[in-house]
Amino acid sequence: MFIDIAKIHIKAGNGGNGCMSFHREKYVAAGGPDGGDGGKGGDIIFKVDDNLSTLSDFRYKRKYAAQNGQNGRPSRCFGKSGEDTIILVPRGTVIKNADTGRIMADMSSDEPFIAAKGGKGGWGNTHFATSTRQIPRFAKPGNPGEEYDITLELKLLADVGLIGFPNVGKSTLISVVSEAKPVIANYHFTTLSPVLGVVRIDEGTSFVMADIPGIIEGASEGVGLGHEFLRHIERCRLLVHIIDVSGSEGRNPIEDFETINQELINFNEDLAQREQIVVGNKTDLATDEQLSEFETYIKSKGYDYFPVMAAINYGVPELINKIAEKLSQLPPIKIYEAEPEPEIDYTNAGKQDFTIRVEGDVYIVEGKWLLKLINSVNFDDNESLQYFQRSLISSGIIDALKENGIHEGDTVSIYDIEFDYIQ
Repeated sequence: MFIDIAKIHIKAGNGGNGCMSFHREKYVAAGGPDGGDGGKGGDIIFKVDDNLSTLSDFRYKRKYAAQNGQNGRPSRCFGKSGEDTIILVPRGTVIKNADTGRIMADMSSDEPFIAAKGGKGGWGNTHFATSTRQIPRFAKPGNPGEEYDITLELKLLADVGLIGFPNVGKSTLISVVSEAKPVIANYHFTTLSPVLGVVRIDEGTSFVMADIPGIIEGASEGVGLGHEFLRHIERCRLLVHIIDVSGSEGRNPIEDFETINQELINFNEDLAQREQIVVGNKTDLATDEQLSEFETYIKSKGYDYFPVMAAINYGVPELINKIAEKLSQLPPIKIYEAEPEPEIDYTNAGKQDFTIRVEGDVYIVEGKWLLKLINSVNFDDNESLQYFQRSLISSGIIDALKENGIHEGDTVSIYDIEFDYIQ
């Protein structure tokens, strides 16, 4: 079965906890803190595998987690970092955040993509030793790894998309001009999944053609198979619209042409602006009147038109040469740009979205939203720093610190950030 959309859950590894330990050795008095840092959690990484052509593997496994980092150990031993989890996907897979619809990456190149970053390891108590705090009896826990529900969408990477009603000759054409071997028979929906074929013009010149099955009236609303495969022509640089010009199944060729184009508009208005070549197939079954009427209509619309008999390769070489000429003038295959994460107003964070615990004279504040806040702040910029301070005040953190008995000069620790409290 051809699977071109899947929803999975990914979870990067948590960072290991820092170690709280003191050096113990014979004849060494007051050895001091020697707790090591926790290891970094593993990342979730997507890579392209050209041996894959569908997302069928994700039907059976929907949760992916990377390894957690190991905890720190005494003698300043750092914990081992967690192993990354690598997920292989077909080329052309678009990764989206399932909750927001934001495009995270387009896996059309060989560049791997880190979809979820592992959490940083927590600091051991070695980091907290100062001239006034010589025996820190606490360490930091590791940061949690990123976690997302994501949607995978496979959008085929093809230069040319063959569109048209079922049984008009799309599969026949692609079998004649390439090495593709689709199933060909005289009934509707013979082709149940997109078929890709490489068309070679001469040495060093070729293009990829895709046979897109199942587009009929109502396809954009889920009728037939077309709603499953219309997404695959979104990348195509050129559309080749094949029509049964003879009307052998009792349909009017002109109405077929308009119906399919309307489905493209309904699905994605950008497709209506896509360059298109019209092919009148099965010309041997049509009357001279039918051929003349359809050709006159198509040319009046401003389209290039080619009458062919795909089964015997009649008129096909001229069509292929025209396609190659058009492609040389068109921009490359569309690549979807990753969209930035929406800005979040942290000044409206809820007062229950954090916890505070006290370790000696250090007040440790934690909350998932605080991780994103810290990552968004440039602490070298005065305005950004003021925004950070406003967020702490409006979210209730400052009031909560006062309720917990914080004093002037005490240390506030928020994940990787530490600062002295000043009233």
